[in-house]
Order: sequence, then C-alpha cells, then structure tokens
Amino acid sequence: MHQSPTDDAFVQNPYPFYARARAAGPLVVWADYDMPVATTHEAVNALLRDRRFGREPIAPLPIPDHLAPFYAVEAHSMLELEPPRHTRLRGLVLRAFTSRRMKAMAPEIDTLSRNLIARFPDAPFDLLDAFCRPIPVIVIARQLGVPEEMAPDLLRWSNAMVMMYRAGRTRADEDLAVAATEEFVAFMRGYIDRRRTDPRDDLISALIATEQDGARLSTDEMITTCILLLNAGHEATVHTMGNGVNLALDRGLRPTGDAEGFVEEILRLDPPLHLFTRWAYEDVAYFGHQFRRGDQVGLLLASAGQDDRAYPEATRFDPTRGGPANLAFGAGLHFCVGAPLARLELQIALNNLFALCPDLRLSEPARYADIYHFHGLERLMVTP
Repeated sequence: MHQSPTDDAFVQNPYPFYARARAAGPLVVWADYDMPVATTHEAVNALLRDRRFGREPIAPLPIPDHLAPFYAVEAHSMLELEPPRHTRLRGLVLRAFTSRRMKAMAPEIDTLSRNLIARFPDAPFDLLDAFCRPIPVIVIARQLGVPEEMAPDLLRWSNAMVMMYRAGRTRADEDLAVAATEEFVAFMRGYIDRRRTDPRDDLISALIATEQDGARLSTDEMITTCILLLNAGHEATVHTMGNGVNLALDRGLRPTGDAEGFVEEILRLDPPLHLFTRWAYEDVAYFGHQFRRGDQVGLLLASAGQDDRAYPEATRFDPTRGGPANLAFGAGLHFCVGAPLARLELQIALNNLFALCPDLRLSEPARYADIYHFHGLERLMVTP
C-alpha cells in the first residue's frame, strides 16, 4: 500500500488509510516505509507482547557523525533497549517513579489546571499554549525537582529532540535536535551533581539514592531517563489533551462524571503516537507474513484503536465502552512507565476544563501538525 506520511490529507485524517489497510489484512506492506505494518488490534497487541520481536536492532545501525550526540543519549534509553539492560533500568526507575509519588501530584495538577483556566482571556486564544503545553512540562519539572522557571527551556529542548522521529525530517531539524540534546545533557549533568550533595524529595534525588543502593544507575543513564520522561511524557500528554478537546468540541461531548472513561476513549480514538516499530529476533511466520531475523515491522497503534473487530462501532465515542484495553501507551515489556501519570493529568485537567468552561467552543477548525509518526495539533483556537 502507498501513502506518504507527509501528505497533508493524511496528516489531517490518517484514519481512512488505516481502514483500507485493515481491510487488506492484519499485516500489509507500507511501501513508503518499505516494511510490513500491523493494522488490527489483534496483530498490534500480539507483536507488542511477543518476545521474538523487540526495540533493539540485531546489529548497531550506522550513525552519521553529526548525529552522534543525539544517539549517545538514546543509547541509554530503556525505550530502545531489551533485557537484560532494559530489565535493570526499568526496575531501578520504577523504584524511584512510584505510584505514591505520582498520586501525590493530584492536588498540584488540580490547582495548576484551575489557575491556568482562571487566566484564560475573553477573546479567542490558543488552548495548546495556554493550557495543554504548560501542564505536563510543569508537572514533570516538579517531579524531577527542576526549577519551574526552566519550563520554557525544557519545552524547547523537547520539541526539538522529538523532531528526530518526524517523517521527512531535514538536516535543519537534525541540527536543532543535536543542539537541544547537548544543552539538555549539560543542564542535567550539572543538576544531578548538585543533587548528590543536596538531595531533595524529588525524582532525581530518588534516582541518585537508587544508584547508591547496590543496583546502580550511571549518571548517563539518569540523564537519559530524565530526558525520556520529559520528552515522551510531555509529547504524549500534550497531543492527547489537544486531540481530546478538539474531538469533544467538534462532537459536542463533555465528561459526565466519568473522567477515566472519557480519557480512555480519547486515547483509543485519536492517540498521540501512531507508529511504533519492532525488530524480528528470529525467523518467524506471523499473520501470513514470513519475517526474517533482522526485519523491521511497524505497529499502527491508531489503526488498532479503530478496529471494529475489537471495538464494535469503533468510530463512535462511548466512555462506557468495554472491550480490550487501548494500546495508546503500548503493551508488554515496553508499556509506558509514565502512563499512570499521563492519565492522571488528563483526567484532572480535562474534567476541570469542561466543568469551569461550559461554553468553550472552537473558534476555527483545528489543524494537525506535520509530525508523523506523532499525531497532534498545530494549534487549537477556542473561545471561552
């Protein structure tokens, strides 16, 4: 199947292509990426959980010299690793990134979202800048223990670095990503050094304590983990919040006491990440396709969410819907460690937004940004 991921019609609405792909089969070859992609909920879920496939390539991929600083950070990312390194890193991070620490953020998320809403102007404004972007970056800054005045820098670094995953990225995108990486690493290295002698009740101090507990995190691993928590968590939450508000306002929807179900339907219907990849670790026949060791396969997370075989009347928004869990945050070994925090932010922030702004409406049609394989809006102009 042929479909340019940078074509504007696809960027604005990729779901007709996904529907055609599902109709063609659970695995189809996406010619523009020159690889098979899983289209159905069954196939995507199976590949996410099958240990014969993983994130780490069989052999190191060639890295251009100008991108070395970026991939030096990626080399320590648990998102890109498999056991045993992944097991060690994830276990240490989960010991610091506890459910207690995340749940303790609920009152702060509530206060933060209410304060931002109180500052909304009377005229039309961009909800992404005024609400969706500040919440996750401020929350993760507080989690890490980083001064909140650093939020604009964190946001700038994150936005630049994630462009490395954009279809059709340019050399200018790469240069900005490398510069952001170097600035981010230098800041985090200095900040971790300060926290070693002045520990606080924050995630960085907890990671340092874990490092000193026998099973160690290196400084480079801590730096990469903090960058991953910001970049992955920030991008996913911003896009989901923007996509969800746009979906709700476009369809005349509001949360009616079930914020959890409301958020899960947003994640299912219009998730923030549409394509994730795996490598085959052995020769294996799967859903009618013969994989060879070293082959790459794409997982269409957004297509899985609109599969009628998993979710009857899949395009209908139903917060009370049953069925399998959505795959917006993955599944299996690499299930997103920040998913509980992202869900907490989304539930509290969206509930407050619609409760305190009952007349909120779109002031112009929203447009999605050309950032595939992410899926999020350029801006979201609303009238309070």
